[in-house]
Amino acid sequence: MKKRIIISVGGSIVIPTTGFNVSFLKKFRQLIIKHVKKGNEFILVIGGGSTCRDYQQAAKKVQPKLSDKDLDWIGIHTTRFNAQFVRYLFKDISAEEIITDPHKTVKTKKPIIIGAGYEPGHSTDMDAVLLAKKYNAKTVINLSNIDYVFTKDPSKYRDAKKIKEIDWKTFRKDIVGNKWDPGKNAPFDPIASREAEKIGLTVSILRGTNLKEVGNAISGKNFKGTIIK
Repeated sequence: MKKRIIISVGGSIVIPTTGFNVSFLKKFRQLIIKHVKKGNEFILVIGGGSTCRDYQQAAKKVQPKLSDKDLDWIGIHTTRFNAQFVRYLFKDISAEEIITDPHKTVKTKKPIIIGAGYEPGHSTDMDAVLLAKKYNAKTVINLSNIDYVFTKDPSKYRDAKKIKEIDWKTFRKDIVGNKWDPGKNAPFDPIASREAEKIGLTVSILRGTNLKEVGNAISGKNFKGTIIK
């Protein structure tokens, strides 16, 4: 059955700190096209990742007086550039206009729509949540650079435990909190988490480079990752 699938694609998936992985991008493109051929439609919301944070850090070193709003706008522009890049990867089957306002309807017959940052105060995770609300989607798939959400940073704490399923109240209280900082690197944006809880959205978080698991998540099968609901 035809369905619209909303995926929040972390910028680290598009361009990791090590640089573009062309082989992966080709396989990711093939995976999405495979599911398009099954009749599915996609909204891919593209983040800024380390590119965003690199620009923000450099700007702060040169101009310490930049506000959080200024830094957020720098991040938003990096998401828009990344989104245009991804749009060209899906040329011929993606809408020519990228979504920069999740409240706006993009009129297109193409099966793929690409989204990017909208406004200061949150990440593109929030834009994915708002698009889910607009298109009555019950789930957002979040492609990150982690296999699971953990109770603590596993690179710092040996006793960190992976979380397979968690409710929004606990996730917000124990994992991400309620405050947004420009360039914040969290499993899921705290502002987006608040809105997701409010509308009863389920978010699946998994490693975006593990395309087998991404395919499972798209197909509604069991996957290696964390479910927040």
